[in-house]
Amino acid sequence: MRPLSRATVGVAVRGTHACRRCYGSGKQAGTEDDTVNNRRYFTFLTVAAAVASVVALHDAEAQDWPSRPVTMVVPFAAGSASDTMARILSARLSEVLGQQVVIENVSGAGGMTGVARVAKAAPDGYQFVLGGVDTFAQNQTLYKKPLYSSATDFTPVALVVEQALLLVARNDLPANNLQEFIAYAKANQAKMQYGSAGVGSGSHLACAQLNSAMGVDVTHVPYRGSPPAMQDLIAGRIDYFCALAAAGKAQIESKTMKAIAILTRDRSPILPNLASAHEQGLADFDSYFWSGFFLPKGTPAPIVQKLHDATIATMNTPAVQERLKEVGVTVVAADRRSADYLQKFVASETEKWAATIRASGVSID
Repeated sequence: MRPLSRATVGVAVRGTHACRRCYGSGKQAGTEDDTVNNRRYFTFLTVAAAVASVVALHDAEAQDWPSRPVTMVVPFAAGSASDTMARILSARLSEVLGQQVVIENVSGAGGMTGVARVAKAAPDGYQFVLGGVDTFAQNQTLYKKPLYSSATDFTPVALVVEQALLLVARNDLPANNLQEFIAYAKANQAKMQYGSAGVGSGSHLACAQLNSAMGVDVTHVPYRGSPPAMQDLIAGRIDYFCALAAAGKAQIESKTMKAIAILTRDRSPILPNLASAHEQGLADFDSYFWSGFFLPKGTPAPIVQKLHDATIATMNTPAVQERLKEVGVTVVAADRRSADYLQKFVASETEKWAATIRASGVSID
């Protein structure tokens, strides 16, 4: 049962005064009607008092949160990129909150199974989800019937981390920067192929967005995950791939594939010498993976604020930042960490990716 708001209690209490005036007017004291009305009035008072006590208890519980371990739902399998980030964050978050933050991997339906579970959870702060661009923005259009609304079923807490995407090409592709790559793609698009981790995956949608920005139509070759796609890129069987920067760093450094651009406005700390798409002429292009924390809709404001403050303290911990950097992830800038920002950001990201997904024609039942 969702908690009653202070506004509800206020209406109830104000209603008692109105009813007392109504019941006490126009009737002679001691009549049968007056007795009935007085009984109704005192019943109403009893209900209002009960409601007020429930809200008071609810407020006390919110102030005491957390009084037991808290579950962070990761909507992907153990060992995934999201799981790695979650475990780095949870260790410090547990220290700040004074209660253990337990990671629970609930995978399935492209991440929607775990996220939907939190959407339906009690709004008491003891379950929250690490949601990302795939589970809170892209899937709202990608799936014909998403299991939840990212706009209305959650209370945003904070945008936490981001990870750059990277355009890599086969070693013998005759292009060494983004402008040369665009020129080559426009001239050879009919015979080119790009790979992805699967239909509707982040790598697929990132490359689809890039193709649209370049004005080319290239054949898509979906794989069952990123590793086989990367192997075929190294072997020269496909022409390019849009990977997470961390996933492509080792291959770039070993010169088994060619780095063309970081697909963001700014350079990535993990590959600081690689120019961004923005620097190389795609002024409005910005494609990256992001993650944030979300609570169920209706979670009391004091709990939201406590989790937000603990999250910021975690993000500001140098050891956490260093560990995240090692896996290719950075914490977001201070001006992008508020709950209000995250709410508006999810809406804008959903709209941005909707345009790309509809243009690509991809849809999942």
